[in-house]
Amino acid sequence: MLPLFRLARGPLTSLRLLPLRACSHTPMDRPVESSIRAKLSRTLAPTHLEVRNESHLHAVPAGSESHFRVLVVSPSFEGLPLVQRHRLVNEALREELAGSVHALSIQAKTPQQWSSDPSLAKSPPCMGGLKHDPGMRLRSDRE
Repeated sequence: MLPLFRLARGPLTSLRLLPLRACSHTPMDRPVESSIRAKLSRTLAPTHLEVRNESHLHAVPAGSESHFRVLVVSPSFEGLPLVQRHRLVNEALREELAGSVHALSIQAKTPQQWSSDPSLAKSPPCMGGLKHDPGMRLRSDRE
């Protein structure tokens, strides 16, 4: 029997239940996103983690898992410069970056930084790739 609810993380470590039908996909529909979430959780023990598949904003086929934005808030980042934090995230996701992930945007914050600014930066618009190829239109252009 399938569950009727899923857990959703809110600010910091709060949890809430959402009806399963409110989910646009199940984790099995998003294997790369699920792998990213699992590896970052296991490696960095974040107090807050957001993984966003932004592939739909780029000129890729519908359902792609190639462009991601992650926000990782972890005590593991205390005392580390930003470049070292990014290296930790990249190392955790080495297989994904060598495979299907084309782009990864990283925000790596300490819990103190997150508490003073609990926001995820917006992604810039797609400016390259096949965006201007008439045969490859964005999904939002087709809807």
